Amino acid sequence: MLSPDAPAALTRLSFRTLLAALLALMALALPARADKASQPIPADTLAKMAAKGTHAAAPILLRAYKRESEIELWKRNGAGRYVPIKTYPICRWSGQLGPKTRTGDRQVPEGFYTVAKSQMNPNSRYYLSFDIGYPNAYDRAHGATGSAIMVHGICSSMGCFAMTDQVAGELFAVAREAFAGGQGAFQFQAFPFRMTAANMARHRTDPNMPFWRQLKEGSDRFEATGEEPVVGVTAGRYAFAPSKDPAKEAAAQALHRDENARIAEIVEEGAAAVRTTYSDGGQHAFWAHRIRQGFPVGDVSRPEALAYAGQEVVLIAARRKPAPPAAMPESLWAAVIGPGTPFYPVRAAYRAPFEGGPTPLFASTARRYEETLPRLLRAALDDGLAPPAFADPQPVVERVAQR
Repeated sequence: MLSPDAPAALTRLSFRTLLAALLALMALALPARADKASQPIPADTLAKMAAKGTHAAAPILLRAYKRESEIELWKRNGAGRYVPIKTYPICRWSGQLGPKTRTGDRQVPEGFYTVAKSQMNPNSRYYLSFDIGYPNAYDRAHGATGSAIMVHGICSSMGCFAMTDQVAGELFAVAREAFAGGQGAFQFQAFPFRMTAANMARHRTDPNMPFWRQLKEGSDRFEATGEEPVVGVTAGRYAFAPSKDPAKEAAAQALHRDENARIAEIVEEGAAAVRTTYSDGGQHAFWAHRIRQGFPVGDVSRPEALAYAGQEVVLIAARRKPAPPAAMPESLWAAVIGPGTPFYPVRAAYRAPFEGGPTPLFASTARRYEETLPRLLRAALDDGLAPPAFADPQPVVERVAQR
């Protein structure tokens, strides 16, 4: 027969048993969590590092591209230059091309960010993650709001770079080993698209273009020097410190100058201008294919929106620049303006001041005469030369707008 105190004793015993069981379960879970955050870098990635003259403990830099849905891993090699190691497909990002400006806009940030060791989260609800450091000084200067923008696992994004668990685990391991090797923080560069001259020309009418030109300056600097750009903010704009190496600084300025010239050339050649629109962000084609095959990636945020990702609206149609008239064959040149022809005296009189070599003052004129006149004559003979336009048929403002 139980004593009057027996129910209370049994209650205390049950509570202690339950508590012990919970503690045991927690003890089992903690090693698993620790193991998840301490997984080694895959062997094939280590081999890629070795092939580029670098190693696991060397500093890293990450570059993200929204339009292409990719994140690149760069590592500093023995010569002190960052080299590309691997490209990871992004499983999901949200919003549109363009910077993040406020809490809840679902925008994935664009700009230059810093990731310190304290921003690594081994206990993330999304497997593993790290905070990219939004908002940075530029964002704050423009009144941007929001926080906790991550690179994390699974395939769901509300302003983050969602990478799936396996990829997030590898990026976490790569960053962890760089911190262990002595790197205090690494740079995370986020771009709307690969900052090529062709892409800049193609998106030239986008309202974000003034901001994107600032990003391109930093991107060009990194590509030319192989150094992590030293980034600041001056008068609300990104500012980049010059390289300490004069040769690298000259290379950075030359590349940026050449890229700007190339953009202008592409526009002049008649490239189309577009705006890329999204229902809500995009996804790399690799993951879209794997998901259709049944590969598990976790929850996919707004899967219906992915059908309308990356729709291009043409704002200015491409136009083909007419080819220059073909050069006149030498036989036709001689027949039209050579000795014995009606035009020869004109040609001889024109060239008289240049006998013995044109003076520097007229050198360019003589060269243009020799190079262009035959083509103009050939075009006239072929009825391929339009009559001269004595009035501009289109206002200057409209012509500029077509570029």
